[in-house]
Amino acid sequence: MKTRGMILCAVVTLAVALVASISLPAAPNRAPANAVPVAAASQPNTPAASPAPEPHPEIRAAIGSLRRAKDHLEHAAHDFGGHRVDAIRAIDAAIEQLQTCLRYDK
Repeated sequence: MKTRGMILCAVVTLAVALVASISLPAAPNRAPANAVPVAAASQPNTPAASPAPEPHPEIRAAIGSLRRAKDHLEHAAHDFGGHRVDAIRAIDAAIEQLQTCLRYDK
């Protein structure tokens, strides 16, 4: 009984933490229109070879963590009184919300 409650509490806490972290507005990281990248300024004939940074690596890392947690729960030897299924559903919902966040960023 205590284990079920602890697992459910952990999953809910994780979901709340993820939602809170993605719901905070981020300040735009924009360079002034007349700014010249350092590499381009020092070597004008060489094109910039560095790719753009990946957008929202924290959200993508959270999705990966949730998928690993789901995999662990799916292969668990115990069903935890039915709460394992609820935890998997909560993880699926959290993953769906994070993927929706990424779609709205575009």
